[in-house]
Amino acid sequence: MDSRPAPPLSPPERGTPEDRSVELAVLRVLGYFDVFSHPLRSDEIIRYLSQLTKDPSRIIALLGGLQERGLIERSGAYWALKQVEERTDRRLESERRARSRMPKATVMARRIACFPFVRAVFISGSLSKGVLAEDGDIDFFVVTTPGRLWVARTLLILYKKIFLLNSRRDFCLNYFLDSEHLEVEDRNRFTATEVVTLIPMYGNGTTEAFFARNAWAFHMYPNVPRPRSREISIGSGRFKRRLELLMNGRLGAMLDQGAMNLTWRFWKRKFGHLDARTFELALRTRTYVSKHHPRNFQERVLDGFHARMAELEERVAPSRS
Repeated sequence: MDSRPAPPLSPPERGTPEDRSVELAVLRVLGYFDVFSHPLRSDEIIRYLSQLTKDPSRIIALLGGLQERGLIERSGAYWALKQVEERTDRRLESERRARSRMPKATVMARRIACFPFVRAVFISGSLSKGVLAEDGDIDFFVVTTPGRLWVARTLLILYKKIFLLNSRRDFCLNYFLDSEHLEVEDRNRFTATEVVTLIPMYGNGTTEAFFARNAWAFHMYPNVPRPRSREISIGSGRFKRRLELLMNGRLGAMLDQGAMNLTWRFWKRKFGHLDARTFELALRTRTYVSKHHPRNFQERVLDGFHARMAELEERVAPSRS
């Protein structure tokens, strides 16, 4: 994949190939977020464009043109392919819910950061985009010390099962990497969107290294600035250091390998209906990565996006001939 930044856009003229290219880029943004029934403001559309945009007024004018042609809808400051008024109301409610749950997310991020071998904590999922469904979970993305990812993950899962009664609502841990393997393996619109919207909560230095190693995502979205870490405090960290010292040698290595093998066998039994390709994509299990997405949300989102774009391109084509 060519990860070089796209060239800046100069103001396109209506009907030119450049204008048509930007038009499709705008529709791709709205098409992707249509999978989530999520309307966007014009500044958010520009944010997720695949080309560097220096003149927002041209994009806003282009949005008006797409609206006139019946390709998109507008309600106040929000744009969508369809049902924009209803979806805007739901978005505003989801934003209020997200704001109310953010303090809880901060508390949980601090708890995760206190666990041994945890080196960085990010808020991910819908909350990282500033929205949360009524039944939504607070998702976290965690970076660990190399060779101790599965120890850290197992301790966190045990904490959730014992002290949180196995509730995912405020403590959903679905992706782990170690600090020597920070690059996200899958490169597509879904993973790029997830990377650039992560909210770094802990791990100054490690969080910056993660974003640097995943610069490809910011090349796909050149209008998105790299996030800054909030760097929550975890106190002296003395207990964390003592536990790490205890499991730093051969014992820790044996526990880590055993935890990974045990988890892999459990997932194989539980999700044995998945074919090998889907299992690898949705439940990636290696010494340096743990991915737990049994519903394979990534593939479902991308399939939905491609279906929408196929329909949109058919609708746009006659007016571009």
